[in-house]
Amino acid sequence: MTRSPSAPGAHLASRLGLTERVFAGPSSRRLLKTVEDGLDRVETHLGEELHSTDAIADATSRYLYEAGGKRVRPMLTVLISQLGDGATDEVIDAASALELTHLGSLYHDDVMDGADVRRGVPAAQSVWGNNIAILTGDLLFSRASQIMARLGERATKLQADTFERLVLGQMHETVGPGEGDDRVAFYLQVLADKTGSLIAAAAQAGVLFSHAPLEFEQPVLEFGEKVGVAFQLLDDVIDLSADADETGKVPGTDLRAGVPTMPYLLLARREDAASAELLGRIDGGVALIADGADPALLDGPLAELREHAATAQTLDLAHEWADDAVAALAPLPRGPVREALTRFADAVTNRSR
Repeated sequence: MTRSPSAPGAHLASRLGLTERVFAGPSSRRLLKTVEDGLDRVETHLGEELHSTDAIADATSRYLYEAGGKRVRPMLTVLISQLGDGATDEVIDAASALELTHLGSLYHDDVMDGADVRRGVPAAQSVWGNNIAILTGDLLFSRASQIMARLGERATKLQADTFERLVLGQMHETVGPGEGDDRVAFYLQVLADKTGSLIAAAAQAGVLFSHAPLEFEQPVLEFGEKVGVAFQLLDDVIDLSADADETGKVPGTDLRAGVPTMPYLLLARREDAASAELLGRIDGGVALIADGADPALLDGPLAELREHAATAQTLDLAHEWADDAVAALAPLPRGPVREALTRFADAVTNRSR
């Protein structure tokens, strides 16, 4: 069995600063060891579930898994499970299924967005074509559903409800806002559906399958959705980074493909002449790229957007959502789990640009 290229605990620490910032203090250090042990079990389970006797399916389904990943969702599931009986076998199964669901969604997203790079490697459709990439995503969704089915009706419902929101979020993003819709509010709902729902499900699974008190379910659900939106808002900022090694993607991938992000939407709200001129150059560049022009023609405008007040405003908005996520944790008992979740929300919104 092939394992992920780095140990999960080390990978999380390097990407999100969990060792220093989330699991600080003696009690939290012990908690980190517990979470890392749980993530090792998830990683083993993922490797087993992704193995296939079909050579093509085995290669394609393992491709993005072996390219790495933050494992944010299983980390939250295992962490929150410490409010109950800990990382039970059911917790590990649910965490693995939700990570497979996330992984499958990446294959589909990259096809729809026309992405060239994912996790520092060529996007799957660049290697096998759109059809195989889509079918691989479908395969991963089916495997996730099989795992959840083994856990019973509540797990199956959790998976189905979450998958429905993922699809609706993608559908709404694809169709775009209707006439009279507030584009910023519309976009935030898309983020809540596409990103927040799956992180919320991971948090919920940590309560449900560790047999933690059910009064914790709603607070962690709200935390997960809000921190998911904050996470994606920060990704919108990081997407403009000039350092492709940091993002694992070509800078401005979404905008070059004509997919609006929050900095762009906030730029469009501004009424000063300089902002309007920059918006026009971005829109013009997107249109030219759609007609086959070199995507590099947007390098200059996107560099200007990176330093624009609209991007700083996006960063502020991410902090607001993270603060609201932390506020949702108030019903949880004080202790290392709640402290780690609070630090996690802070780490999400303080990643480097």
